[in-house]
Amino acid sequence: MTDRCSVCLTMGTGLRNRQSGQIGAQDGSVNSEVLMSQGKSVVRIVSPVLLPIVHLWILRLLIPLGLHPHLIMKHDFLNDALAQALGLQKWMHPGPDDFNADAARGTLRQHHRAFEANADTLAVPERLADNVRRLKSLLGLSDIDCRILEFAVMIHNERLLDDLADHLGKLSSIKVAHVLSVILAIPERHVRAALSTRGTLARSGLVTIGRHGAALLRTKLDLLSEQFADMIASTDADPVSLLRDTVSLADPPHLGMADYAHIGESLEVLLPYLNKSVDTSRVGVNIFLHGEPGTGKSQLAKLLASELACELFEVASEDIDGDAVNGAKRLRAFRAAQSFFPQRRALILFDEVEDVFDDGDSVFGRKSIAQTRKAWLNRMLEENAVPTLWLANSIRGIDPAFIRRFDMVIEVPVPPRTQRKRILAAACTNLVPARIIHRIAEVETLAPAVVTRAAAVVRSIQEELGDRASAAAFQLLIDNTLKAQGHQPMRPHDPHQLREVYDPAFIHADVDLAAVGEGLLQCKAGRLCLFGPPGTGKSAYVRWLADQLGMPLFVKRASDLMSMWVGGSEMNIATAFRDAEKEGALLLIDEVDSFLQDRRQAQRSWEVTLVNEMLTQMESFPGVFIASTNLMEGLDQAALRRFDLKVNFDYLKPVQAAELLNRYCLALRLVEPSVEDLKRLSRLCALTPGDFAAVSRQHRFRPMDSAAALVSALEAECALKQGTKRAIGFY
Repeated sequence: MTDRCSVCLTMGTGLRNRQSGQIGAQDGSVNSEVLMSQGKSVVRIVSPVLLPIVHLWILRLLIPLGLHPHLIMKHDFLNDALAQALGLQKWMHPGPDDFNADAARGTLRQHHRAFEANADTLAVPERLADNVRRLKSLLGLSDIDCRILEFAVMIHNERLLDDLADHLGKLSSIKVAHVLSVILAIPERHVRAALSTRGTLARSGLVTIGRHGAALLRTKLDLLSEQFADMIASTDADPVSLLRDTVSLADPPHLGMADYAHIGESLEVLLPYLNKSVDTSRVGVNIFLHGEPGTGKSQLAKLLASELACELFEVASEDIDGDAVNGAKRLRAFRAAQSFFPQRRALILFDEVEDVFDDGDSVFGRKSIAQTRKAWLNRMLEENAVPTLWLANSIRGIDPAFIRRFDMVIEVPVPPRTQRKRILAAACTNLVPARIIHRIAEVETLAPAVVTRAAAVVRSIQEELGDRASAAAFQLLIDNTLKAQGHQPMRPHDPHQLREVYDPAFIHADVDLAAVGEGLLQCKAGRLCLFGPPGTGKSAYVRWLADQLGMPLFVKRASDLMSMWVGGSEMNIATAFRDAEKEGALLLIDEVDSFLQDRRQAQRSWEVTLVNEMLTQMESFPGVFIASTNLMEGLDQAALRRFDLKVNFDYLKPVQAAELLNRYCLALRLVEPSVEDLKRLSRLCALTPGDFAAVSRQHRFRPMDSAAALVSALEAECALKQGTKRAIGFY
């Protein structure tokens, strides 16, 4: 037995000096020695592994928290590495009868008392201490916050500490507070306050207590990111760099304000609002931008930051290893950014917010992160200190309760044709000829990002391809992307181009179509319904009319507008009218009977809402709108009243058919028709301009050498229609 025990710590290079923070040798290794006086003998215990502060924490786990049975067994140590690190070499590898568990525990208690006596002199490594001090200044951390943060970092970095803490078992949040109060010698109520959801550690995302069930201590102390513990312990830099795998500084934009002229009205409100919000440190500023992929939402966010002279910090969707970051971790990164940047002139960009808000899986019983943490997220949207731009490819699937909490909701659509043409010209200089640029610009679904990426790929190999092949490659890449997005590819020839032989005089209508065109040219507004059998020239007349009016033509068919989603068709109809108004285009909706069926015969609620939406858009549209249909029967009577003019297109009159035959013979370089040819033609009572167009196309691969052959082909077309009539009874 010892009649007295004195313990001193030989601190190596600066262990006692808390200001230096250098523990042990310059390379970071640790040399702590415990000199124990037992009578006249001195036992020197050397621990070459543990940092003294970690040594103290382990001793507190072993003694006050009672984990010593998980180290000292009846005949040996359970963990030799830990025993050696704690300076218990004397009791290692004894003979079967030489190990004295009681004596080993006594030595352990002596070490504990020695380290407790010097606890105030022990500190974490200097680099970690410096980084924590920076965070304290930036975020307003308390001393207790700092000590908890230091421990959370160390348990993620120190294997022996983590391994021993695992013997505590799975801990609830309450037990975690108790354990930390013992390890860090902090009153438990203060630990609970520091780790609460309203505490600075949680609000900044630095340390969060996992509240979904019990877990091991290291797992319960969840840090900002997987790499955070390593970075804060090893990096000597601006605290913002500690966020580099969760939040990063965005690149400058490569588009200008002119590229967003199509949403100019919204930007005229958004820019001054953001500017005022940044200047006055307004809280709860959130802007929601949505639109199809590639329409320039990210570029717009970067452009807004540039216009306002703000830094733009983007919440990462992947970590520094390239692995995807889930919605919950992205929200934590967003919350951390709100704590890190309120003193800067900054904006935050949260792209691909579907990770957080989209309830697309709710059909299968799964809810979005936003729904499972609704109150918490609502509070964040009301209290965020840094204005945030939230970007999504679609607003569908997002709870309207969240949408209403955004200050502004702005759709970023595909730019109108004039802007598409300008973007193409800028991206494709010396790459494709102007005629191809003009044709590509006609594609209404072509997003700017598709253009710039395809141009970059082709330009990189332009020398190898040559000019002609480069233009073809550019069109191929755009076509492939359009098809992958579910859109129609570009057509090599314009199907809407009018033939040289076209003349409205060859249309059998119950009004003077040329006079109608002259009237519309004067007022540039009107709602027309064109009806009649297929091929009678309804669509061709609309194309001719658009040329006469000098207006671009927007053609929408039922397949373009119908959606499988509830409310999707109505949204597509509204978008078609809105886009046409924005472009100053003539809007043609073909097969309009799909949308204007008599509501009295409706069997489903969406059939009624579809008609209501169409009627609403028709009434408010200020331009020229034309609907065409082959089936006039069954249309809603209220819809028919909304049309200013209803025009019946019928089969060709004999005189029209004869003149049209002469025109086609001339165009195909055939001898003019004989009297017998004209007699045969006059007997065709269901002849349409569309039949002449079909026969003309047939001539390309099955040449006809006479007007008689042309008439025979027309007879075959009409016979087919008559056969269809007998078979199905459409007419």
